[in-house]
Amino acid sequence: MNLIKKGKTKDVYALEDGTILLKFKDDATVGEDGRLDPGGNKVGATIEGLGLASLRISKYYFEKIKAAGILTHYIDSDLNAGTMRVKPVTFFGKGLEIICRLKATGSFIRRYGDYCKEGQDLDFLVEVSLKDDERGDPMISPDTLEMLGIMSKAEYEEVRALTKQITAIIRDDLKAKGLTLYDLKLEFGRLAGQVALIDEISSGCMRVYKGDQWLHTTELEKYFL
Repeated sequence: MNLIKKGKTKDVYALEDGTILLKFKDDATVGEDGRLDPGGNKVGATIEGLGLASLRISKYYFEKIKAAGILTHYIDSDLNAGTMRVKPVTFFGKGLEIICRLKATGSFIRRYGDYCKEGQDLDFLVEVSLKDDERGDPMISPDTLEMLGIMSKAEYEEVRALTKQITAIIRDDLKAKGLTLYDLKLEFGRLAGQVALIDEISSGCMRVYKGDQWLHTTELEKYFL
């Protein structure tokens, strides 16, 4: 087992059989104000049990999404070891974050606050940002993605459609639990030439509310036990 990368919330290892092992950690991202933020670019807190909570929720949703016939890199998980085994993929450029917004909050309010209010309904609004901590994960348009050779228009349209489909699955599941999904961050890659959902699907990648209270991963996990 060889370490490939030490990430903010996961360490990545290459296994002898050609698959990839993700080791979930208890580190949490924060925003510029130092507060816990799923959209944050730096680690600013360690929360006991966070890694296992993230893995448990990711396992639950990857299995639900695979059951819906959507291609993912997911193979299996070991909750005792805190690991997930996945298929190797190639990234779009150096990696993209695909955001689907159902309600206005976070960076959306910071950018467009003159035109919307906190909690305002949004209709599966899809945005794309580069994974680039040094530049603050800049937003990028579909035209720019194609012009720079990062993603073709056909791939973008497929990613956009899959993002809406996956968000609807998660939104409806959370709604059945009495919770409200505000927004969701997904990642995709190429798996044997096809677009596939990758990375994790936890509260570290989404904002989920119970009434007007935001639930962090360890709080959200209680609804999945």
